[in-house]
Amino acid sequence: MASGVTVNDEVIKVFNDMKVRKSSTQEEIKKRKKAVLFCLSDDKRQIIVEEAKQILVGDIGDTVEDPYTAFVKLLPLNDCRYALYDATYETKESKKEDLVFIFWAPESAPLKSKMIYASSKDAIKKKFTGIKHEWQVNGLDDIKDRSTLGEKLGGNVVVSLEGKPL
Repeated sequence: MASGVTVNDEVIKVFNDMKVRKSSTQEEIKKRKKAVLFCLSDDKRQIIVEEAKQILVGDIGDTVEDPYTAFVKLLPLNDCRYALYDATYETKESKKEDLVFIFWAPESAPLKSKMIYASSKDAIKKKFTGIKHEWQVNGLDDIKDRSTLGEKLGGNVVVSLEGKPL
């Protein structure tokens, strides 16, 4: 069921900037987003980039010690969100980076919010072409342990996430 919700152009721009890993200067790399949250606008008609709910690559090691833990802390406990997380991980063979689309729908969110976010998910997913990993999360217990994301990314072959062993 489609909700008639549209996706703001800024959301698509953020996705494209995160997806394209062109060789950039150090300054450009620092400005790249590691994680971003998206929410519904106040009138519930558009999916927008949530103000001040992001982690930049340049923040890591500066104001952000562990990007995964910092990302989990951005999620609201009582409402739904969509998120993009740029996961850096290692398998036994190689280092990898993948964008993960996350649909955050905690049990404690209002039913109306869960319904509109669920019915609008396809609108944002259609704009995020080439996403390999999608993850619906229904509470902190599902997301606070980084090994759960490791399993989503590659099962038992993932040995570390964000430089931390699993």
